[in-house]
Amino acid sequence: MKHILSEDDKIFLEARIAETEKKTRAQIVLATAARCDSYAEIPWKAFAFGASTAALIVFLFDLFCPVWYTGTITLLSIVAILAAGIVPALLTVISERFARIFLLRSRKYQETLQYAESLFLSREIFATEGRRGILILISRFEKQVVILPDTGVRDRLSPDVMKNIISKMTLPLRKKEFRKAFENGLDELLTVLEPSLPGTEERNELSNEIIEE
Repeated sequence: MKHILSEDDKIFLEARIAETEKKTRAQIVLATAARCDSYAEIPWKAFAFGASTAALIVFLFDLFCPVWYTGTITLLSIVAILAAGIVPALLTVISERFARIFLLRSRKYQETLQYAESLFLSREIFATEGRRGILILISRFEKQVVILPDTGVRDRLSPDVMKNIISKMTLPLRKKEFRKAFENGLDELLTVLEPSLPGTEERNELSNEIIEE
């Protein structure tokens, strides 16, 4: 599978993470996910949409242009309806952009959030002095950004502040500029978290290596 970030992107961002951590004393982890769920319902939704649309067209044609139905015409109508369902279902497998049409915005966000929460726990981002860990996750398929701050930094990263940071990351994300999206996020974190968090030593507790799953 093609990675979201190139090796040059990773080197650049890891240096930016170190710089931001040094100035803020937060512990920042960047992560990317190609897809946060399999979304098995998407092909079925596409099939239902295509088949129902074709069935409606056949019905309207019969209503306004009635013809004498023979076995052959009936069979052709059934085949056309099924084909109209199968084609968009296959397109959802081939094209991510087309597949996203059948994915609800709320479901995209919930799956990305759940994925981020699982990653936060499995990678033990909570295991820092003063609970200063921050996870920033970008999901490629969902085109979502999730920021999870630990308890030690939540006073500075309120929901409104995180919403503003995410908005600065979303525009380059839409253009598939993943490095720029992360760069914007780190810039905003630096602005929000300066001056540095009190009562902590300047040391790197979490790896700066970007997580790719």
